Amino acid sequence: MDILLAKHAGYCYGVNRAIKMTLDASEQRGGPIYTLGPLIHNPQVINKLTERGIFPVEDIHEVEGGGIIIVRCHGIDPKVILEAKNRGLRVIDATCPYVRKVQDKASLLVREGYFLVILGERGHPEINGIVACAAGEHIVLESADEVNNLPRRRKVGLVVQTTQSQSNLVALVSELIKRVGELRVYNTICNATMLRQRSALELARKTDLMLVVGGRNSANTTRLAEICKGVNAHTFHLETAEEIEERFFQEVGTLGITAGASTPDWIIEEIVQKIKVISSGAPELKHGRAL
Repeated sequence: MDILLAKHAGYCYGVNRAIKMTLDASEQRGGPIYTLGPLIHNPQVINKLTERGIFPVEDIHEVEGGGIIIVRCHGIDPKVILEAKNRGLRVIDATCPYVRKVQDKASLLVREGYFLVILGERGHPEINGIVACAAGEHIVLESADEVNNLPRRRKVGLVVQTTQSQSNLVALVSELIKRVGELRVYNTICNATMLRQRSALELARKTDLMLVVGGRNSANTTRLAEICKGVNAHTFHLETAEEIEERFFQEVGTLGITAGASTPDWIIEEIVQKIKVISSGAPELKHGRAL
């Protein structure tokens, strides 16, 4: 059995940046520090951070004055940051620069009089932060199928959750242009997301089985699994090597592996090593980085 690893898989720039900022702060502090919500959407990474004295909290009031609070990758309401500073907390903003771009574009559209449409998952932390930054009339649509929920507006502006798929964006734009007089679109899907989706799709089309590795609470990993399953019914979304079963590999000649932008290399490596044990051989890793 050959194992093919997607050319673009695992940690993206924004996640790497947030992890580095957090670990640097922890080393300088020499004591516990806190993240407002999980820093990234990967339970195994969050567990390792907790072991190092980096704890997720849901409210800034759980942190005593003088403590360090880190803003998660997904961003938050700017009012929360201001309140934290007023309480005497040191705030380290690890919001992904690509998420910051969405926030800025959403705010710009509202200031220029556009009714804001956000393509994304309602209730997701990134969406909540975008809505708070925009501070104006808006609606969150999860797909083009929901376009009938859009109130009548002449000027509509659209931004996109960074982890959405290009196909969802195209479908929504195609519907919006039929319904509004003026439409301004900012394609704010991040480049790392697009690269991972494209390489995963290519791999899924030419393999017998696809494994998509990453947190089940990760939007970008879930999207990868949906894309792969669309062209390869034999697709499994896994968080860890413990979830691998021998039955996955029956009559499989070529196995593809991809991973979400919040999945560390060590989890991918553990999965590859377990597959090697199950297959009782040393399958060749092609078209990807060495593990």
